[in-house]
Amino acid sequence: MTTTLVLGLGNTIMSDDGIGPKVIEQLQQGDCLPDGVTLLDGGTLGLDLLPFLEGIQRLIIVDAVNIGKSAGTCVRLAGDDVPMALETKLSPHQMGMKDLLAVARLMGQLPEEIVLIGVQPACLEMDTELTPLVAGAIPTLLAMVQAELAGN
Repeated sequence: MTTTLVLGLGNTIMSDDGIGPKVIEQLQQGDCLPDGVTLLDGGTLGLDLLPFLEGIQRLIIVDAVNIGKSAGTCVRLAGDDVPMALETKLSPHQMGMKDLLAVARLMGQLPEEIVLIGVQPACLEMDTELTPLVAGAIPTLLAMVQAELAGN
């Protein structure tokens, strides 16, 4: 049974906004996920992700997030800080994610624990490649997700 969902968000044709799906892709290539963990490339689905939250106890979101730091800076946010981080919209999917969390709360499907593993983007223009600074942050993001999965 899935108890933890690792959800990569972002638009892969908007440069650094595609970091979430890229991290999910890297995690799928590994073989060291604990039992009960599901990986999902949520792209820009927003409210369409609601069925995936049903029965989930822990939600780990990986996304580009504006934290007002240097490009490539990684951050871990938890609890009430997650919806607040989505207030500064970088991409339309973030508004959808904020709405998703609000609807999940109303329906009693909000996971007990929500963590956002994010990176400050350098570029959000049309491009299928990540910028070097954000691409260079992938190992850190992977380590942060693995630490969450290990319970650290």
